[in-house]
Amino acid sequence: MIDSSAFQGKKAKYYTLGCKLNFSETSTFERLLADMGVITATGDELADICLINTCSVTEVADHKCRQVIHRMARENPGAFVIVTGCYAQLSSETISKIKGVDLVLGSNEKANLIQYLNDAFTGQKTDEHLHIHHSVKTKDIKTFSPSCSRGNRTRYFLKVQDGCNYFCTYCTIPYARGFSRNPSISFLVEQARQAAEEGGKEIVITGVNIGDFGETTHERFIDLVKALDQVDGIKRFRISSLEPNLCTDELIDYCATSRAFMPHFHIPLQSGSDAVLKLMHRRYDKALFAHKIHLIKEKMPHAFIGVDVMVGSRGETEEYFEECYEFLKSLPVTQLHVFPYSERPGTTALSIPHVVTDKDKKERSKRLLQLSDEKTQAFYAQYIGTEAEVLFEKSAKGKRMHGFTKNYVRVELPASIAKEEYDNRLINVRLTKFNFDKSALIAELI
Repeated sequence: MIDSSAFQGKKAKYYTLGCKLNFSETSTFERLLADMGVITATGDELADICLINTCSVTEVADHKCRQVIHRMARENPGAFVIVTGCYAQLSSETISKIKGVDLVLGSNEKANLIQYLNDAFTGQKTDEHLHIHHSVKTKDIKTFSPSCSRGNRTRYFLKVQDGCNYFCTYCTIPYARGFSRNPSISFLVEQARQAAEEGGKEIVITGVNIGDFGETTHERFIDLVKALDQVDGIKRFRISSLEPNLCTDELIDYCATSRAFMPHFHIPLQSGSDAVLKLMHRRYDKALFAHKIHLIKEKMPHAFIGVDVMVGSRGETEEYFEECYEFLKSLPVTQLHVFPYSERPGTTALSIPHVVTDKDKKERSKRLLQLSDEKTQAFYAQYIGTEAEVLFEKSAKGKRMHGFTKNYVRVELPASIAKEEYDNRLINVRLTKFNFDKSALIAELI
């Protein structure tokens, strides 16, 4: 039994680390607590509840999580501190020993956040329990926590899938998130319809391995896409990240002619060397990846294609990196998300010989980031002088507004002509020139 009076008037602060999926889940936690009467604290207000949603993709991410937990507990004395997310699943014992932490929720427990808080606030949990709930083993992570929320943003993020069955040698995500699972297409369509009723115009589809959708319900990702495309009111859908072997030709063909799915793809490569891909236990090779990229560009010449690439993984010799660099250079991709390999305890990558030095990782990252800038700026430049429809996003009063075209060109509207009422509106603009750091194209209203 939930006693809503125990929540009334309390103030909460939220902090999200990591991916869009984490952001979506934090937004949902915030909404659930708001429904119970909890107010989101602003500025320097002291919070009664602090919720930190963590990431554990790298050692640096783990360190940042610990820093945030310490800081939020210190700055909000007496607050009830909750830690959830991937780091909470993988290192619950470590987190439980941090001063000020009251509740640690792993991937299987976070769906019951309200119940755990209710038990604590109504005295059903005593101090001797320390309010700590240690996370279960990977094989026992079976719950799916629904999430379709925008928080303080404009776009909605719809979680369609969680977990992963792939167990790439460098990755801890399956241990943190469990095996692949998903709700039904009908459930997700209803969530999208609710977002439309709330005024949502764009939804980003998120998950851990969304192309694997259907493991639970025996449905197909392409059928989910087709069903969402029929939701009235939602003008734009974006697919956040899709494994190349799961980005089917059928899906590409459909997106090319769909009503609302944008010409925008994000496809992780990780390495442009077949030898390294085998060491990583990835489920594709360079030829398949190249086929997908070229097919997308054939069907949708103006498509934005983002690519994840890891540098300095175990076994990545200088020769293999150069192969990767030349492969990416040859492809018509738009932007690279570059990140250095990080040693993760318990992963099989630790048994692979040839360790890349930090110096080499930095140098390789720098080269790929330069290549990324060149490709992105060349992609943007072709649209200077053209007209486009942009969905503008919320900004601070008196500040520049930003938004995106259908094919994900970032657009900047100068503060002198930006208006609050432009938030969440599709507006036709003319793209004039690059902004000061070439991260966006400046727009003028038509």
